[in-house]
Amino acid sequence: MAALVLLRSGLARPCGAQIALLGRTLGRRPAVLAAVADRSVPARRSHSSPQQGHGSSRAASLHWTGERAVSVLLLGLLPAAYLYPGPAMDYSLAAALTLHGHWGLGQVITDYVHGDTPIKLANTGLYVLSAITFAGLCYFNYHDVGICKAVAMLWSL
Repeated sequence: MAALVLLRSGLARPCGAQIALLGRTLGRRPAVLAAVADRSVPARRSHSSPQQGHGSSRAASLHWTGERAVSVLLLGLLPAAYLYPGPAMDYSLAAALTLHGHWGLGQVITDYVHGDTPIKLANTGLYVLSAITFAGLCYFNYHDVGICKAVAMLWSL
């Protein structure tokens, strides 16, 4: 309904002030379009093979899809872990939480770390942190009560 009102108001006959404003805008518009058309920038090819030195947009798209899939998986794993605690759920949570955290911190590094050496150091630190996190969660699952039971014990306090 709101779209119809907006469409109708846009198609309505303009009043005096709107005519003056539209007249000035329409008078400038062709000059702006001509300046844009004169640019000698080649058109971007979105579905071609990546050029040398550039990353594959397909790989980035698959990575983004994987990140969303892990996020949605976590949305389902958390209630399932509450309803069906056990070793399989503990290890699934360990893997999904570690992967989710790894990808999230990787985006922070991408956004905020600049320069070749700092990026390499930050990425190395991220891999070490992710490996230690996963190993620690697996150790906790195997030698202690596990993630699900630990969260249940915290909630019972």
